Amino acid sequence: MPTGIVTQPLSENDGDELTALDSVHSLFAITRDIFRRKGRDCIQFSKVAIVVLNQIVRPFTAKWHKLSLAGAFEDPGQQRMFCAELKELQQDLLIYARTLANIAQVEDMTAAAFESQ
Repeated sequence: MPTGIVTQPLSENDGDELTALDSVHSLFAITRDIFRRKGRDCIQFSKVAIVVLNQIVRPFTAKWHKLSLAGAFEDPGQQRMFCAELKELQQDLLIYARTLANIAQVEDMTAAAFESQ
């Protein structure tokens, strides 16, 4: 997470909103894969992941998926709105990544991401 678009800024000039949206949405598949592979060995992870995905990520992806199908990413105003909302989501996901690092008892790699935003 610390190196992906879910926690890193989307460049206004070079970024692609649809790719960024797909990247955020991929958190669902990644999480399901962890659940399948680790099962009962990831209870703490699942307690956090399910809440974050359903209460934070899903509303964002549902909204922007529908808008993207309607052509929102062709409108500069909508592109700016997406980037602003993505930036807010990224702040929540940085906290999520930090929490997961704590659960996994690994080094927190989010500090650099926080400093760059």
